[in-house]
Amino acid sequence: MLVITGGAGFIGSNLLARLEQEIQEPLIAIDTLGKDEKWKNLRQRNLADLILPTETFTFLNSHISKIKAIFHLGAISTTTETDADLVIANNLTFSSRLLEWCTEHQKQFIYASSAATYGDGSQGFNDGQSVGELKKLLPLNVYGWSKHAFDLRIASLKEAKKPLPPQYIGLKFFNVYGPNEYHKGGQQSVVSHIFESLKTSSSARLFKSYNPDYQDGCQLRDFIWVDDCIDIMVWLYQNPHFSGLFNIGTGKARSFLDLAHAVFNALNRPSKIKFIEMPESLREKYQYYTQAQMTSLQKIGYQKPFTSLEEGAKKYVQNYLTQLNPYR
Repeated sequence: MLVITGGAGFIGSNLLARLEQEIQEPLIAIDTLGKDEKWKNLRQRNLADLILPTETFTFLNSHISKIKAIFHLGAISTTTETDADLVIANNLTFSSRLLEWCTEHQKQFIYASSAATYGDGSQGFNDGQSVGELKKLLPLNVYGWSKHAFDLRIASLKEAKKPLPPQYIGLKFFNVYGPNEYHKGGQQSVVSHIFESLKTSSSARLFKSYNPDYQDGCQLRDFIWVDDCIDIMVWLYQNPHFSGLFNIGTGKARSFLDLAHAVFNALNRPSKIKFIEMPESLREKYQYYTQAQMTSLQKIGYQKPFTSLEEGAKKYVQNYLTQLNPYR
């Protein structure tokens, strides 16, 4: 039995689709569905059960012998959330309880961290494992800080030689895009935003730059196709002798202009870009450059090539966004 918190979410539902296809284990999703169409992310899945987050530990404690691993992807992932107490309760306190449970019962534990832990990137994007390396990072928002605090907690336990699960994996996701992100509203990928805007306009809108080192549209991100993320997660689950904190990106930064051109090409339309003002509330917290350092994952033997931005955008647009059923 495999448990996926945040199973109805973007990455969680894509992981469930792959696990259902490739891993012969009962699948348990833990999540809330709310009143929007998030439920459609699970419409094509065959789940053994769907559990509310409030019932997590009641369920876990009644199925101890059956559970092999927990993929902990559930979180408040809105980078603009300002209720720090709410974020910490969900992203740090709840995560710590799951870690303790997996330690006590010796279950594999794979959890979502974030590239938001790197802050403005001035300390680089090297997925350092030590407490000393992690303490150099200064996240720009409470979401990033909550993820950083949990990474630091595990690193501290490791260095103190305290008990940990038999496998503990933190995944620092960079800019992931792909199907089943439609419930995320303003937090959807730029690919999805551009596609939606082109339904009613001939132009894609991108933020202007407020950094003299970057021209408009030339802000850089490490965009990664969601299937590449799932490939890594399944590989790590199947190699339980590895533990640690790993970047999940492609290792190659691309511009928002590159991304916009890729969407236009996937639609067989000429590129037309309009630059708009960035909200003032974002300007001081905006990352102009992210690029995952991928050596840690490569060192443990992961060698599968990553999908190019052009190919990923084409798959997303043509196989999902333009289809009557855009869900996986």
